[in-house]
Amino acid sequence: MADFFIGGRWVESLSGRTREIRCPADGSLVAEVAEGNREDTEAAIAAARAAFDNGPWPSTPAAQRGDLLLRAAGLLDRDKDAFARAESLDTGKRLVESEYDMADIAACLRYFGKLAANDAGRVVDTGNPDAFSRIVYEPVGVCGLITPWNYPLLQTVWKIAPALAAGNTFVLKPSELTPHTSILFMRLLAEAGLPDGVANLVLGAGPDAGAPLSEHPDVDLVSFTGGLVTGRIIAATAAATVKKVALELGGKNPNIVFSDADFDTAVDYALTAAFLHSGQVCSAGARLIVQEDWHDQFVDELVRRAELIRLGGPFDADAETGPLISAAHLEKVEGYVAAALAEGAVLRTGGKRPDDERLAGGHYYLPTVLDDVKQGTSPVRDEAFGPVLTVETFTDEDDAIRIGNDTHYGLAGGVFTNDASRAQRVANKLRHGTVWINDYHPYLPQAEWGGFKQSGFGRELGPSGLAEYQEAKHIYQNLRPAPQRWFSGEAR
Repeated sequence: MADFFIGGRWVESLSGRTREIRCPADGSLVAEVAEGNREDTEAAIAAARAAFDNGPWPSTPAAQRGDLLLRAAGLLDRDKDAFARAESLDTGKRLVESEYDMADIAACLRYFGKLAANDAGRVVDTGNPDAFSRIVYEPVGVCGLITPWNYPLLQTVWKIAPALAAGNTFVLKPSELTPHTSILFMRLLAEAGLPDGVANLVLGAGPDAGAPLSEHPDVDLVSFTGGLVTGRIIAATAAATVKKVALELGGKNPNIVFSDADFDTAVDYALTAAFLHSGQVCSAGARLIVQEDWHDQFVDELVRRAELIRLGGPFDADAETGPLISAAHLEKVEGYVAAALAEGAVLRTGGKRPDDERLAGGHYYLPTVLDDVKQGTSPVRDEAFGPVLTVETFTDEDDAIRIGNDTHYGLAGGVFTNDASRAQRVANKLRHGTVWINDYHPYLPQAEWGGFKQSGFGRELGPSGLAEYQEAKHIYQNLRPAPQRWFSGEAR
């Protein structure tokens, strides 16, 4: 089973093992793929090392590297329907969401394709007429890229596009649950003309296929998006060879709503922030922090609309959100809710699997709202990574900022208010890498994307030249906020 792309060739795994990929929406078999081991990954690392040390890619003019990414974007546009279908079968997400993802991915490829040609270094004034000094930017080398299951190809291209633009070679290890768009993308890069050995793909579980990417001395950088526990292990392991490390480790993201915001807009975005892709979004607004005088009416309306959200599979035209990724993850979310209730949270809606027989074959969980959660308890500390929204209240601006920053994560957050000065003050004081004002979830490939505190370090996107020495924050403000109506039967 030749599912591994190593040194410009499709090869079989040395392990001889396979894994069934089943659609989370109904348990149907998508395909059987090879399951790699350490030896497979070491072979891929050797190919990437040889391509970097002896191949043409690192010395290819930057403009030509950019042109290849632009060609890849065009090929993705051509094949977007096949990519979107593969993504939805692996993840269970609605096809329309996968189609949106393909547009974002093509935009990312085009952004870095154009940026590559402009990354030419700079001249430094020495103050000495008899001396000349310049700063040049060189590729890091071999990059180990480990990507998650929730946005498989988007997260992959967020890593691959800048790596290739800078002249690096790489080994990609996608989530073992969602491999198919990575396989398709390797074929696409080869068609675009990428030299042999620059892009390498291995499949398998993290401890077997992924671990060598943080351990091996021939890997110069490891980039990981996923859970905090695994991120800590990767950072510690990479320290032994002093690799560069980029980590994006999720978040427990506050969505702060002041009582001067537009009510309908704030409710609508609170639903989208929490329940898009069944909450399986690292930047999900899973902590609703609403001003006290709005709490009752706001949460009542939120609950009413959450109960109208329609669940279904990727090709169900009436579905508004889909299943969780696996049976194991469904059990994890159930355990999170049970622990929250044991600590005094009040269940307002959801908190169980749906009763609908048509959903019985999938890993579905009802949109859940937990009210009256207390600071310092597990519901507001731990990441559920599912369709679970916790509700807290605040009194004034300072209180909102204090509560919003009361987390060891620092990935993203939202602020809803019609007071423009307050919006900027709060956004400036939140210790989160991205802060949306009167909006939630949009991203721009040219903007910074990364986390403060234990949400990780390194920048996933954006042209930050000082990323290793500064925290970069992206503040995005919607100047004309209005309900988007992702849920409750109205068209977006």
